[in-house]
Amino acid sequence: MFCTFVALNILDKHHGNETNVSFISYLCRRMNKNHKETITIRIISTAFMILAIAIFKPFGLEAGQWQSYLHLLSLFVLGLSSCFITEVVLRFIVRMPRSYERGINYIISRNLRFQLINTPLVALFICLYRHFVMSSQVESNRLSLSNYLETLAIIAFLSFAIGLYWRFKFRNKYLTMELEEIRELNERLRNLTSGPIPADAPKRGLSTKERGEDSPTDSNSADKGNHAQLTQKSGAGGETVLRGTTNESVTLEINHLLYIESVGNYVKVSHLRNDQVRTDMLRATMKQMEETLQDYPMIVRCHRAFLVNLGQVEQIVSHSGSTQLLIKHCHESLPVSRSNMAQVKEAIKNGIS
Repeated sequence: MFCTFVALNILDKHHGNETNVSFISYLCRRMNKNHKETITIRIISTAFMILAIAIFKPFGLEAGQWQSYLHLLSLFVLGLSSCFITEVVLRFIVRMPRSYERGINYIISRNLRFQLINTPLVALFICLYRHFVMSSQVESNRLSLSNYLETLAIIAFLSFAIGLYWRFKFRNKYLTMELEEIRELNERLRNLTSGPIPADAPKRGLSTKERGEDSPTDSNSADKGNHAQLTQKSGAGGETVLRGTTNESVTLEINHLLYIESVGNYVKVSHLRNDQVRTDMLRATMKQMEETLQDYPMIVRCHRAFLVNLGQVEQIVSHSGSTQLLIKHCHESLPVSRSNMAQVKEAIKNGIS
């Protein structure tokens, strides 16, 4: 509400009262839509849980008759209360507000955290209710570890079933959001790859002012001994020498690097030379390559077996829940794992400072 009033005052100074009313109306519609959808989902989910409990009658519910309906109603209220508490925890403690704009992976991650928090909380509420309200009718409802584990198993099963239902129901919506996110990433990628990657690309996490404008990549930071090394080749502007743990080396321009693939105890370096795709083998590990190339923000790990130069990515495609990077010149498709997707997105969105 505070942000709304601030926005109202700003718009009042520049656009007049009519614009203010339309802006506030838009915010209210957006807020009400999100809140209504969240409330509807929680009510339906809780009702599904109560319906399952009413059918299978655990916790000695068959012992009563009309009292069973009161117990079910009470459990419904407890379930909604638990959902509300979990939403508050996610929003203000975990810092994960409900948002469709943050992408499909964020939504899946948030839903998983919701279930991990809400399931044991609901089980605890039900156990306390069984102990203080229902134990007078059924002695086995008294609070104990075995009762809690029994309740937790029942609620966990129901939560899993409810999660599958909502996943199926919102599948098309999630796919539409995912396609929109991929489209935006491809648009950013086209803008980003309109020019080559400079050989003195800025280091990750450091501004140009902090590094100094004329600071090249520091070759002294290369690993010693058996570690792979990346050094600036003297007298050849923009060229680098990538060395393995033996005498082999690969000389290339960093913006001509396509990708690096792990092949057993070796890595395959795919790059351009004289407008032709060339592959060279080095005896090294992906971790060594990742460490030595860490000064180049657009060279990221997209998979446990691949390092990719995002400046040489032609397109990002998503099919059946999997994401792949189409590489220019060689038309290879590199997989993107879910654990590395966030890093790829961040590199594309941030670009090169």
